[in-house]
Amino acid sequence: MGEGMSTARTEASAFALLRDAAGTPAEMAAKARRLAEALAAYVDARKLDGRLERLRDLGYVDTPPTRLQLIVGSVDMLRFWIVPAAEDYYASKGIDFTFHQILRFLDEPASLVDPTGFLSTVDNVVGHLMQVVHANPAYDLQLLEAHEGGLEELERQLEAMLAGTHPRARSIGAIVEEPDYHARLLAYVRAYRGSRETAPPLRDNVTSERFAPIERTFGTLPAAMRYFGRLPSSPLGAIRHLRRVKAFPMHLAEPA
Repeated sequence: MGEGMSTARTEASAFALLRDAAGTPAEMAAKARRLAEALAAYVDARKLDGRLERLRDLGYVDTPPTRLQLIVGSVDMLRFWIVPAAEDYYASKGIDFTFHQILRFLDEPASLVDPTGFLSTVDNVVGHLMQVVHANPAYDLQLLEAHEGGLEELERQLEAMLAGTHPRARSIGAIVEEPDYHARLLAYVRAYRGSRETAPPLRDNVTSERFAPIERTFGTLPAAMRYFGRLPSSPLGAIRHLRRVKAFPMHLAEPA
């Protein structure tokens, strides 16, 4: 998708991309405040408990994983799913992975400190969704359902992006990799609001044999929660898992 079409990310100079991603001094100050809020949320146990309870009410979580399982699961999600799938995708686009992460940090640093999204605000989840072409946006849409009006806000901001009136249009435009991504995402959001069973638009590279079982495991929130719940729950077991498991554990994968 998006083949043969260019974006600012693929055409603009490195300096222009850095400038546009960083924004104005006022925008940078606002980003710093959001980053501080995101980091502060890590010590707010009530916020995490409330978010998990809401997801359980929605039917996305049966038995919530422990905090230790969430931490280990977040590490696994990063090292087996988010990073390798992104590296593979950017390589296919001729995009430097490290430089792209710098741009993402400059655009919205808060979006990079919470891999699971459980402690993120609506704005952070929405910004993250609009920032990069997602391997599977279903996880984030399900996450937004834990927030009152979350899906509606995503739809509203996507409409603003497409109209060119979104306040972050320039900084997000410096990062997003495919010019038709926001239109595709908006169509999915509208269809999803009508039916949760709507098939998500998967990024091309995650349908391969290499990533398909990992996508099944981390691509939706319920599947990811089941994976987290199968991880060690003791400190010793968690340390052993993180030290010894160097590749995605296929025996813990979501069944096809």
